[in-house]
Amino acid sequence: MIKKYRKDGDVSYALGATVVMELMKRRPQDVRAVYISPKSNVVAVIEKAREIGAEIIESEKAFNILSPKENCFAIAEFGKFDAKISGDRHHVVLVNPSNAGNLGTVVRDVAAFDCADLAIIRPAVDPFDPKTVRASMGTVFDINFELFDSFDAYVKRFDNEIVPFMLGGSPFREKSFTAESGAKKYSLVFGNEATGLPQEFERFGAVRIEQSKNVDSLNLSTAVAVGLYKLYTSRSGNTHSVLSTAEHSELA
Repeated sequence: MIKKYRKDGDVSYALGATVVMELMKRRPQDVRAVYISPKSNVVAVIEKAREIGAEIIESEKAFNILSPKENCFAIAEFGKFDAKISGDRHHVVLVNPSNAGNLGTVVRDVAAFDCADLAIIRPAVDPFDPKTVRASMGTVFDINFELFDSFDAYVKRFDNEIVPFMLGGSPFREKSFTAESGAKKYSLVFGNEATGLPQEFERFGAVRIEQSKNVDSLNLSTAVAVGLYKLYTSRSGNTHSVLSTAEHSELA
């Protein structure tokens, strides 16, 4: 019987046909049931559910419980899964993120540039919350992410070069990433949407994304995308090159 989502439970829900399809493609083994609204004929979802052997349930009650106000016609119940991050990849580290929409969009950033895993430092918004899952458009099923009780617990496991993003840091355009084999991996560290990173992170050598004075700061997911783009394009084998500091100066 379907119930409201619980953070301490062992299941979550994918809301909407697109997200349900991504779940069934990426992690079919975790799908427990697919709920279909009697008001809609989502043929592709039904066919895919049959293909993977998932239970199909037609129920308006499921939508009243989980998505009463949204334009949602398919819901999948899935078991929470373990997707631990790797020491062989770069990392995006979010310290105490508090907004499900932002976290979901950051997950999309991580998937889009495919060069890093995602570490989340508690207290934090739940990556399995259906709002986060939906904001990620299903890409949460295609990345590695892991929660840590503290930043200290994170750095004890990974000997990465820490790159904190802070308003008082040095210009990010002056930061270069080493792409050579065997070089240290990087951890791009971002703070809470409202408060940013504590001053203690300055000891790692903070950077700031240069911007006009028209806004106070960039949205968290936008800042992560900027950082990841530079990291992604610095890797050997990518055809898009990052502008050098001199080229940036000429354009300024």
